[in-house]
Amino acid sequence: MKLLVLNGPNLNMLGIREKHIYGVQSYADLEAFIRAKARQLGVEVEIFQSNLEGALVDRIQAAYGAVDGIVINPAAYTHTSVAILDALKAVSIPAVEVHLSDVTQREPFRQISYAGMACQAHFIGLGFEGYARAMEYLKNHANG
Repeated sequence: MKLLVLNGPNLNMLGIREKHIYGVQSYADLEAFIRAKARQLGVEVEIFQSNLEGALVDRIQAAYGAVDGIVINPAAYTHTSVAILDALKAVSIPAVEVHLSDVTQREPFRQISYAGMACQAHFIGLGFEGYARAMEYLKNHANG
């Protein structure tokens, strides 16, 4: 099984930005956590981060026929990107949405998730653990 983990804008600034919301661990720490969990689950993982909406759309499209599941943290694009939603719908790859913080308890504009509309499950506000649960979900639901 191969999973694609997509991370949107500003996640590369983990450990620097808004530590009271996102904590002190870095993006490199997140990548190491994801790779360790993938090894534990016995799945192959590719991790991709971009601050550019089009790059995320391109990567989703390139995943067609190449991966078995997508874990996506669209970050700020969660609340604005119909393009990411449409890309996820177009490829029809099982997808799970992850957010480090509990966006349901944050600003009103964060209450809509376009990307989430194309996802089978959502892990919100669990920090790094949300990625682990998303990968477990995809592995456990790979064949229905």
